[in-house]
Amino acid sequence: MVGWSGRRKTLLILLFTGPTLLGLLVFNVYPNILNTYTSFTNSNKFHPYPDCTLTLNSIMVPNCWPVFKNQPIGLGQPFKITEPLFQNYITVLGKVFTVPGLLSILTIALCLVPLMGVYWIDRRLDKGLERSAPSWVLWLVGILVSLLLLVFLGVTAWNNLISSGDFMAVVARTVLFVILRVPISFAVGLILALIVTSPGLPGKALWRVILFIPWAASSVAILTSLVWQFFFREQGTVNQLLNLAFGLKGPIWLNDPIYAFAIIILVDVWYSYPFFMVTILGALASISDDVYEAAELDGATYMQQLTSITLPLIRVAILPAIVLTSITAFQMFGTVWAITQGGPTAGAGVPGGTEFVMVYAYKQIFQVQNYNTATAFATIIFIFLFSATMYSLRFSQITKGATA
Repeated sequence: MVGWSGRRKTLLILLFTGPTLLGLLVFNVYPNILNTYTSFTNSNKFHPYPDCTLTLNSIMVPNCWPVFKNQPIGLGQPFKITEPLFQNYITVLGKVFTVPGLLSILTIALCLVPLMGVYWIDRRLDKGLERSAPSWVLWLVGILVSLLLLVFLGVTAWNNLISSGDFMAVVARTVLFVILRVPISFAVGLILALIVTSPGLPGKALWRVILFIPWAASSVAILTSLVWQFFFREQGTVNQLLNLAFGLKGPIWLNDPIYAFAIIILVDVWYSYPFFMVTILGALASISDDVYEAAELDGATYMQQLTSITLPLIRVAILPAIVLTSITAFQMFGTVWAITQGGPTAGAGVPGGTEFVMVYAYKQIFQVQNYNTATAFATIIFIFLFSATMYSLRFSQITKGATA
């Protein structure tokens, strides 16, 4: 039998963990259950929730059509479970799992095989094999080969994938955004961190404060993103500078999908590089100067010290930062909505050039009011993000210290 001391410990644990568990249940578990249930129904603006059974006097009932006294409830019928059960998921996925869609995915995956090969070779070399070339040379070769394959084979596969339906169009653009944005943010943060920590730089504290300002501005991203939008308008700052300096008439930047996509990357890199810079600064502070002095005595160049000492030693701090930044980049909404609202549009019912997953879900729920397909889309994205997060935790060993 459990004595009073054991019960007291249990009550004490529940006292501290109870609010967290309750909040988790109310704000995470219940919404996900409701979201999953709705994804198997035909709920949209034509099918109100079945609790619309009251007769009210000109009152808009939440989630229901406006109803009036002595009138039938709503303009449509209450929603019900779809037949077949997975119809909403079939609608969302479109032609992804057809033969052309699967061949396009396979082609793009084959274009990335050189990167996987470089990763495998680099791991083998780290385990004791004689290294004939620096790690960065191997990665540069792998990146160049993959880019060539993507140019000659991947473009057609990419266009076929984009045209297979809204789901792949939105997810593919979002994944491409993450793939481009995270490495650029890391590179900029690394370069600035190395500059700030260089011995001959005067006013290091001032430079750190100045370079950290974009991270502070990210807390009001929508407001500062409107400033960036003004820069790239047809009569904005960038075009005015082009006209004054070179006599050129700048393009309508935000009406071109490629330019708009690049601008979103530029703005988000500006917001996110301070996070990497501060993380790298902390990691660099933990490296002893004796390591670099010994390397200099052995005749190591600056690049050799960077690739063989700095990057391997800060890897433990950088991998969790990359994982967290990738997840937040995948959930991008405020910056895109403030600058392009997912545009430029390609036609009615077609996702815009910068319509990422969060923007697409927002439009489906609050503009089109297709709750059924929007929740099915959200469920698929949740499964994808959950799986990616679990794998990234294992890959980066972010929880190793806590469980050791």
